[in-house]
Amino acid sequence: MAGIGDFNFDDLKDMQKVVEAMDRDFPRFMDECIREIAGRLLAKTIARSPVGVTGDLRRGWTIGQIQRTATGVQIEIINPVEYSLYVEYGHRTPDHMGWVDGKFMLTLSIKEIEEEMPKLMDRKMQQFIDKHMR
Repeated sequence: MAGIGDFNFDDLKDMQKVVEAMDRDFPRFMDECIREIAGRLLAKTIARSPVGVTGDLRRGWTIGQIQRTATGVQIEIINPVEYSLYVEYGHRTPDHMGWVDGKFMLTLSIKEIEEEMPKLMDRKMQQFIDKHMR
């Protein structure tokens, strides 16, 4: 019967430690990613908001609750200014004879973030892996 030879399992043990550390750090990493995406969404929305006379609409944007759902993550972007929905989606003129088009500040920002997310998450994930594999 032939001998199998000597095996050094140190590299496998080291890799196991790396994987365990990654597993431990992953929830915090995901929270950081979610907060970054929410911040980027907020910044894009604010930049698209018209300033108007008072600037209240632009200053009103905030990040609300960030919740995990069965299908992913839900980020709440809030603007308590009473006319924000009318600026976002459009409205009739005061004399009801015409229509003012919406600015779609949040809608367009969401679409843009959704297009940027794969590239952003790839870069963040690579940084996460590189941090643990050094």
